[in-house]
Amino acid sequence: MRDRITRFFGSRLGIMTVGAIIGVIAPLLQYFGNPKNMGICVACFERDIVGALGFHHNAATQYLRPEIFGLVLGATIAALIFNEFRSRGGSSPLVRFILGMFAMIGALVFLGCPWRAILRLAGGDLNALVGIAGLAAGITAGVFFLKAGFSLGRAHRGPAISGWIMPVIMVFLLVLAVFRVSFVKDGALFFSESGPGSLAAPLAIALVAGLLIGFLAQRSRFCTMGALRDVILMRDTHLISGLGALLVVALVMNLILKQFNLGCAAQPVAHSNHLWNFLGMTLSGLAFALAGGCPGRQLFLAGEGDGDAGIFVLGMLSGAALAHNLDLAGKPDAIVDGVLKVGGISTWGMLAVLTGLVVCVAIGFGMRERSA
Repeated sequence: MRDRITRFFGSRLGIMTVGAIIGVIAPLLQYFGNPKNMGICVACFERDIVGALGFHHNAATQYLRPEIFGLVLGATIAALIFNEFRSRGGSSPLVRFILGMFAMIGALVFLGCPWRAILRLAGGDLNALVGIAGLAAGITAGVFFLKAGFSLGRAHRGPAISGWIMPVIMVFLLVLAVFRVSFVKDGALFFSESGPGSLAAPLAIALVAGLLIGFLAQRSRFCTMGALRDVILMRDTHLISGLGALLVVALVMNLILKQFNLGCAAQPVAHSNHLWNFLGMTLSGLAFALAGGCPGRQLFLAGEGDGDAGIFVLGMLSGAALAHNLDLAGKPDAIVDGVLKVGGISTWGMLAVLTGLVVCVAIGFGMRERSA
């Protein structure tokens, strides 16, 4: 039975089925209360978790998102059932941390991870096309470095307990979310009373959705970065067929649920400053390619015992804190007195993106095992 399931999820029909299921779940999470065009967004939800723990103080983005805990734990359950849980790590951890940090900064400049870029497009937000183009550009640059011999080194098997660190952290945070523990007066945990952080599907629904997606994605190796990388590097369309299914099904679901709004201006939690939408996702795409996986894939790997992926996740969490504490994140478009006020990023945000691109390029050139 396990072999049959593994063969199914390794097939094109399997990956398309997973994409379609995510395409159903994400709009439903929005319907049940999550922010618009943000049924599930790894970058945005990790940012909310960091805020809830008090690592940044943007009152509009603070909530312990159960979906993230579910993604990791669902992958853990799948890995245990199919004997794929392996404790490993030690492959350039500090570099992975830096890549995770800049990947998050780029994503928050765009205001979404690759999953949200697809979901924004499925909701009618045409700004997502610019972000997806930037993501593809960044991954293309990453493929150049891969062809030139880029490598973060080989991971090594480690003590079993080390592979359990990230799943245990997720269980701990889930307990905090369920009981809303108050440690000190006026201190963490923080929960938004307005803004995106205040909008959430019921905890049980969000957790079950995360567990299901985590389980299925671990079995199918679902990865947005990997899908584009495989097309660019090998002309392999296996993984990208899953993304296509996600987009089409999410679009249909949004039309059914009346959540579709076509246009660029004043889209929910989005801005129409196209240059920085493009460059933000270019930075993210390059960082994801060098690290070997999109933010969702990194969570799934961390759930199956990969400490290197766990380090990347910690880098993303740190990047989220920096993005808000240093005013690097994008600001959405807004309608003020009937007039569109285009959002975008601060000068510091622009410098952060450009710095991140320089750092990632330097890592790409500096960690080649052979000359181009």
